[in-house]
Amino acid sequence: MKRNLLWVALLFAGTASAFAQVITTSTPEAAGFSSERLKRIDVAMNDWVSKGYLNGASALIIRNGKVAYYKAAGYDDLDTKSPMPKDGIFRIASQSKAITSVAIMILFEEGKLLLSDPVSTYIPSYKGQSVLAQLNAADTTYTTVPAKREVTIKDLLTHTSGVGYAQIGTKEANAIYNKAGLTTGIGVSHESLLTAMTRLGKLPLMHQPGEKWTYGLNDDILGAVVEVISGMSLDDFFRTRIFEPLGMKDTYFNVPQAKADRLVNLYTEKADGTLVKAQANMLNNGPVTSRYPLIKTSYFSGGAGLSSSIYDYAIFLQMLLNNGEYNGKRILSRNSVRMMTTNQVGEVPISNEDKFGLGFQVVTDKSSGRTPAQAGTFGWGGAFGTSYWVDPKEKMVLLIYRQMQARTHNEVIEKFRAMAYGALNE
Repeated sequence: MKRNLLWVALLFAGTASAFAQVITTSTPEAAGFSSERLKRIDVAMNDWVSKGYLNGASALIIRNGKVAYYKAAGYDDLDTKSPMPKDGIFRIASQSKAITSVAIMILFEEGKLLLSDPVSTYIPSYKGQSVLAQLNAADTTYTTVPAKREVTIKDLLTHTSGVGYAQIGTKEANAIYNKAGLTTGIGVSHESLLTAMTRLGKLPLMHQPGEKWTYGLNDDILGAVVEVISGMSLDDFFRTRIFEPLGMKDTYFNVPQAKADRLVNLYTEKADGTLVKAQANMLNNGPVTSRYPLIKTSYFSGGAGLSSSIYDYAIFLQMLLNNGEYNGKRILSRNSVRMMTTNQVGEVPISNEDKFGLGFQVVTDKSSGRTPAQAGTFGWGGAFGTSYWVDPKEKMVLLIYRQMQARTHNEVIEKFRAMAYGALNE
């Protein structure tokens, strides 16, 4: 009897291990796709480049751990016609948020924090916060009312804290945060993350905690919390606890000079629709050069600071699809992944009837009618044109990376997704 039980245990362990798929090179058919139908993506991406919708892009589709599509189209440099490298390093901006969320959940699993903890437990300036009542636009003075409760770690993970965004937020948030010297976190080199986030804690919230969904500097605050609890910089925590265990070799706050030639060019769309390289003073309406990933910083923005290759980020997403494990390395437990990728905001509206988990937008039964993605699909993107989705029911990871600041043809993202799902054979 004991021998039989041991055999069952070994069999179960083998099955569980087999589910934790490692990304492998494959054929479209082996991954359950039609090669012919995937060619639609080739045609479309080249068409978008020829029409000037984008200078170039890289796309990656993985199903059951098998690479079905991994190609680039267009140009990294429109002047020299140098091709867009599929393994280029892209500024992923807000795709940094998912990695920060995983870092928080690592600490949660270690018993070092609770999601219900007030942020003030770790950064005291968040104690006794107020909520904006009215802003005087003429001189940026304002009136406030007391917050009904403290902001919690979960509020930050779900973007329901009332913290807004600097520079790209509401006019109220932009005015108040600008006066306090706060930014989106990109290209900052004159201070530390914790210093800036401590200053943010003294400013009013844009609404009462938990009452609305407002995209904001939540993950920068969470990054500072990680630094306080771990005693490590966010850069070191990411590298030692996530990137190195997963074998992610191209994801950085500071892209090393040895890989500088792999940082793809950033473009922007002019008012007349033509594409030009984004230069200094063109990011976030502030003095930030497009080469910021190559300029050493110690301000590790958990909300926007990372750069990565599309394949490297796919490894991170495959880990989540594997319920927290990749290549024999467990980063999170399956229940933490479940918490992260299911609705955590209740009936608070997000957009298109989607909901929000702990770091991801989540497709629901109601919103799945507008997209081929199955309910439970989770994803997000970055300000410079990068997007990703993970569909647990289809066991599929989709990514498409552009590198454009101002752009008008964002419909290409949904068209890519439609073509990817349309190429499924099974």
